[in-house]
Amino acid sequence: MFKDRLVYYKQLEKMTESVLLVYFTGDRPGFQTQMGQDVYDLFVDQLEAIGKVNRISLFLYSRGGDTNVAWSLCNLIRSYCNELYVIIPSRAHSAATLLSLGADKIYMTKQATLSPIDPSINTPLNPSGPNTNEKLPVSVESIKGFIQLAKEELGIIGSEESAEVLAILAKEIHPLVLGDVFRARSHIRMLARKLLEIHFKANTEIIEKISNFLCSDSWNHHYSINRKEAKESLGLIIEIPNDEMYSLIKLIYDDISAELLLRKSFNPAAILGDKDQVLYSFKRALLETMAFGQYSFITKGKIDKIVSENEMAIQIHENRYFEDWIRGEEHGKNS
Repeated sequence: MFKDRLVYYKQLEKMTESVLLVYFTGDRPGFQTQMGQDVYDLFVDQLEAIGKVNRISLFLYSRGGDTNVAWSLCNLIRSYCNELYVIIPSRAHSAATLLSLGADKIYMTKQATLSPIDPSINTPLNPSGPNTNEKLPVSVESIKGFIQLAKEELGIIGSEESAEVLAILAKEIHPLVLGDVFRARSHIRMLARKLLEIHFKANTEIIEKISNFLCSDSWNHHYSINRKEAKESLGLIIEIPNDEMYSLIKLIYDDISAELLLRKSFNPAAILGDKDQVLYSFKRALLETMAFGQYSFITKGKIDKIVSENEMAIQIHENRYFEDWIRGEEHGKNS
């Protein structure tokens, strides 16, 4: 819990000579959260409580989210400090990787990983999944891969043939979504370059090398980049925590992981057990500092067991009636 972590925060702040800012979006199976626009003003509250300082260390865990949020958060944090460190205890993927590019130093543990930052497009015009109305995300690099397949494997190089490939794509994916894909690909490269320019300045060669790999050359959004590759192959400014610092990072990560139940899938039937009805309240993301305290993203809901009239069939019904960020630790009971 937050109060229990304060002693660890004090020690880590002293060790890094910085003020610690913790941002943790949970990836509990069935209850995942992502970096979103709703957190910006909450960061402002935390940073106003901190004030202008020499150095801020962002303790970051996230599987990704809105890339524009990553850009705006990096600029926001840097406006309150002269130096920004990012501490990665485990995963900082996609948009979280993009945010990390703006740091003066990135501390990575043995198990920490970055990832490519190729975005996916989510709009009302996206194609729907089979037998469902749920809109499917369209990966920028998947579109590029299809076009590359047509060119390299099928030998499609002429303008007429290329037009046929585009027509095939347009049948499956709305033309406006395809336009958004092209814009997103250019946009994410621009953001990566701008963040890298903070540190590499006019070294265009290394900026292009890093941005090309993260935005395109890795070819797989789920590719994991460990600290050795991040430092030696890509040339990012990676620091390896000493044993004492690693122990502190691990203690903080394990405590938050336990609070968010990251290793326990969200299973309504298991939560309900032999009861007919259960009310639940779960934390799904955290934003906290010693100066301000904790913001937590909470989901509250109700799980009911519905038995048919002839008692031959049982259904489990889940209804989520509250989702929002709240201040403090009062949120109900986790199960």
